[in-house]
Amino acid sequence: MFIIWLLVIIILIVWIIALFMKQPKFGKQAKGINRLALEKSPQFQNGSFQNQSETPALTNGGNYWTVSRKFFFQKSKLNKPPNTIPSQKVNLLELHKDEDILVWFGHSSYFMQLSGKRFLVDPVLSGSASPIPSTTRSFPGSDVYTAEDIPSIDYLFLTHDHWDHLDYATLQKLKPNIQTIITSLGVGSHLKHWGFDEEKIIEKDWYERTELEDGFSIVHTPARHFSGRGFKRNQSLWSSFVLQTPTVKIYMGGDSGYDEHFFTIGDKYGPFDLAILECGQYNEYWKHIHMMPEEVVQAGIDLQAKKVLPVHWGKFALSLHDWDDPINRVVSEGKKRHLTILHPMIGEKVHINADQLFTRWWDLPEVAR
Repeated sequence: MFIIWLLVIIILIVWIIALFMKQPKFGKQAKGINRLALEKSPQFQNGSFQNQSETPALTNGGNYWTVSRKFFFQKSKLNKPPNTIPSQKVNLLELHKDEDILVWFGHSSYFMQLSGKRFLVDPVLSGSASPIPSTTRSFPGSDVYTAEDIPSIDYLFLTHDHWDHLDYATLQKLKPNIQTIITSLGVGSHLKHWGFDEEKIIEKDWYERTELEDGFSIVHTPARHFSGRGFKRNQSLWSSFVLQTPTVKIYMGGDSGYDEHFFTIGDKYGPFDLAILECGQYNEYWKHIHMMPEEVVQAGIDLQAKKVLPVHWGKFALSLHDWDDPINRVVSEGKKRHLTILHPMIGEKVHINADQLFTRWWDLPEVAR
């Protein structure tokens, strides 16, 4: 009798999980002709997309049991800020068209206005970076912007399909205001499933170039990471982007471990006026898919970047480290290596073509430990 009840419980759990994962927010993998197109990519081998270098999911003797135990029982007590973090808020709906600015929304989400065009990157503005909204909540104070604050967007960039970069709830609200979407191979299948017009989607392979408008172009470039919104990984690609505008050249890095691709991109497309690089959610156990902070500075040097803006921190706790450890270490290493590190407050205007000083806002008495 016990065996029968155990089987019933297992079947019920599997059924509940399967039903849960049928929700639209999980997206949809490429099928048929679209799948065949993906399989022609040099990056697609043995049934999935691959990195340029061998990239084990875990390193340094780590295993899923060890990592799970640390996540549940050994996180830093300062994994999240002890108090509400400060922010500013710019009225993006009333920006003057001549302003060339960047506004960081926390984590990897940011808005740019360059030469009159508006760009939005990996917007996650729903308060959560998880398929279960009550989990992986944003830090208090980091959600000063909502989808309703975003103006009409000429180009939406989506680096890959992880929950902290591709947010179904946010995109559904933004859908009427998006003119063109630029993303990685395979991500378009999610977007089409969510009702986005296929003609608005540009999804390319690494090192493919697209001319956008006069003076604007984009090159899809490599990253060292992985993808997936369910149990099966790497059925869509992950990318970084080289954005050329009439006045500046910007490297928009998605999630990535450190590797030779930064030097290759710098040599081929650099120098860059600005490199936007992920700096948080790292750990020695998964350093091949997320850079350690000191590697962020080296990547900026490899890219021949004049300035680096560290992102992928300040909004969600997806690792074990102190919430402010990423920015402290990147700023310290940047000073040692004579590389300019930008560290704006969430919502603060960054003037792309000007020198600008920022406060160490995370050390303010009302924020600090």
